[in-house]
Amino acid sequence: MDIIKNLFSYLHPGSFLYFDLLAAFTNALNGALLVQRPDHYRGRYVTIVGILVFAALGGLGGGVTRDVLLNDTPSSLTNPWYIILVVIAWLIGLRLAWSKGQDFRETFFQFVTSFSLPWYAVVGVEKALGAGWPFLGAVIIGIIGPTAGRFLIDVGSGVPAKQFVQGEWFIGTAILTSVSFGLLRAGTVGLPGLSMGFVAASLVAFAIGFGFRVAALWFLWEEPMPRRVPDWLLKGMPKRESLKEKMQPGWVPSWEEPPDRSNYSL
Repeated sequence: MDIIKNLFSYLHPGSFLYFDLLAAFTNALNGALLVQRPDHYRGRYVTIVGILVFAALGGLGGGVTRDVLLNDTPSSLTNPWYIILVVIAWLIGLRLAWSKGQDFRETFFQFVTSFSLPWYAVVGVEKALGAGWPFLGAVIIGIIGPTAGRFLIDVGSGVPAKQFVQGEWFIGTAILTSVSFGLLRAGTVGLPGLSMGFVAASLVAFAIGFGFRVAALWFLWEEPMPRRVPDWLLKGMPKRESLKEKMQPGWVPSWEEPPDRSNYSL
């Protein structure tokens, strides 16, 4: 009983702890499912232990990287609930990945991951401004927090990092949210900008980032490719689909359709 009481003592309200835990769980589940997606898993044969590591990289990698850069003790190492939620996400990812998990990740779960991206950006900028970092440095920290975990997963899987390839403004969402929040909060630390309170600034910046990210996914807004690239160099690029298309009944991922899906269910 003492162990249980001690664990629940870490769930004290304040500082938006519950939102942070939800974001960590979301990113951990995303990592556990992503590393088992065929384009990440094929030829790598990651074990269940490896999947746990990738879940931890997704759920904790961004926050730990951010806090280390800020010379701050990572909260995920002082609050056991971060690790607990990573383990739960790992177990769920193992159970779902080869049934309907990948379909879920590519459709409904995109709305959830769109929550964690701007939230981590807000937290990163707030921590950096509080630590006395200049505006540009705070924005960079706001970009690193929500994107470092995915970078670690992709590099560890041996595929091009999402930051480097065409996508639905993954980095752009982090930049937009970080700049918006920074401008709303900069005045509180003596920098040029407004002096809006943390809660109000968070809600405004989060709404901007979340709305932009969901719209980019839904309508397939993507970063432009370089101009004058020969067409023959662009041949073989994977077919990309909007979230609107993926949400249609009967949709299946275009990058993988096994001959008999029943063989892949658990």
